[in-house]
Amino acid sequence: MLLFTPGPTPVPESVRLAMATPTLHHRTPEFEAIFASARANLLKLFGMEEAVMLASSGTGAMQAAVVNICQKKALSINAGKFGERFGKIVESFGFESVVLEYEWNQPAQVEDIALILEKEPDIDTVCIQVCESAGGLRHPVEEIAEYIKSQNRDIAVIADGITAVGVEYIDTTNIDILIAGSQKALMLPPGLAMIGLSEYAIDRIGDGRDYYFNLSSEIKKQRKNTTAYTAATTLIIGLNAVFDEIAKSGGLEQLYKDTKNRANATQKALESIGLQIYPDAPALAMSTIYDKDAEEIRKILKNSYQVNVAGGQDHLKGKIFRINQMGLIPPYQMSWVVNAVELALADLNRRKYDGSANRIFNENYFGESKI
Repeated sequence: MLLFTPGPTPVPESVRLAMATPTLHHRTPEFEAIFASARANLLKLFGMEEAVMLASSGTGAMQAAVVNICQKKALSINAGKFGERFGKIVESFGFESVVLEYEWNQPAQVEDIALILEKEPDIDTVCIQVCESAGGLRHPVEEIAEYIKSQNRDIAVIADGITAVGVEYIDTTNIDILIAGSQKALMLPPGLAMIGLSEYAIDRIGDGRDYYFNLSSEIKKQRKNTTAYTAATTLIIGLNAVFDEIAKSGGLEQLYKDTKNRANATQKALESIGLQIYPDAPALAMSTIYDKDAEEIRKILKNSYQVNVAGGQDHLKGKIFRINQMGLIPPYQMSWVVNAVELALADLNRRKYDGSANRIFNENYFGESKI
């Protein structure tokens, strides 16, 4: 079975083998050396002043960011389940909450945020997804963050990059906190969250808040290559193995190029067989299709062609399916995925199979890769 859900993503064999080595105690020089390597890799990946690792899901990192950074009132951009989650986290800690809602296929607009900041001048934190994976949407986060900082440098910008970090280059110049998760583009099992922080964020955190998710204590400890509490040792060992695999494949720049090329070729292949891309601003992390037969197509893909893709949630349940583009995906696998989608359409008597999706994918993927 080919796992093409947008998280968890497949874990490379070399990474699985690295994590299968004997368990290390987390308070030893041997593990500190492993931790130092992982930390150096993360600082490069985020391109920010600081990086911390938490034994947590991505939601734990979202909570840590809000509770440590927000002072009084936060604006959350809600264009899907994870934007909605930011708002719920803000409210759960008793902060004042302002929510800007969009349809799940509509990216946030700078003009809308400008109006809210003008009406609510006491907003001190803005929370937004880079990629809202509920619909496969890419928000213009860099443009929004630049505008916010041009108006008020003291408004903190928290960006959920859980389905964006490791997919594409993210300009963090005006971002204060950037969140990543292990089970997405970093091709690990779930359980490790990572946070990049700006110098402003570090200063604003001060002594930190919360007990377990105290980012101040984590920063102090992790600068010494250890953690405040028990580290996710096996996942951190695996993280170094992931970075080794990325390096062998040409490094981050090549990974970003390959992901973009594959996502664009997939979109053209699916459109060539009459399918509709759902979001107005598609993220590179996944290819999202809006279709009346979405759930039936998913079932056929899994049961007949051994391809597992994700469906939709809430009002999009049964109306979309999402194909992962995160990680080191061999092009022959994606070629089979789009071919299987075309076969599924033939099984539903939607169109006669003629191999168009496979041909268009390969022409675009390998044509672009040669440029």
